[in-house]
Amino acid sequence: MAKSVINPPELFDSLQYGFSQIVVSQGTKTIHISGQVAWDENEQVISKDDLREQVFKSLENLKTALACAGATMKDVISLRIYIVDSLINESKGVKEGLMAYFPEHPPASTWIGVSGLAGDDLLVEIEATAVID
Repeated sequence: MAKSVINPPELFDSLQYGFSQIVVSQGTKTIHISGQVAWDENEQVISKDDLREQVFKSLENLKTALACAGATMKDVISLRIYIVDSLINESKGVKEGLMAYFPEHPPASTWIGVSGLAGDDLLVEIEATAVID
């Protein structure tokens, strides 16, 4: 898959937050991953009060889902990150997760504040689109 990122100087420096302003991709297969949360395989929430830990678990679940579809984190072109409203301004944990899982050429990303997720203890949900050949 051909993927290139564009971060023009006319737009703010999004790389410091772990995402790119623009991603251009070309491939033959598009993969849509449902929102991943901080559940383990038994639907138990990890770190019920820690946004950073939930981000990392959600990204690890995303990595697993991608592998099952024949893709890797490098194939991700965009993310939608849903964060509970009360934590939307606490971006450090989200930034750290994105930079850890996407150290080079990060995907485009939108962060959305929401009133709630699928479970009361869930703080973040991460949905992805990937493209492969």
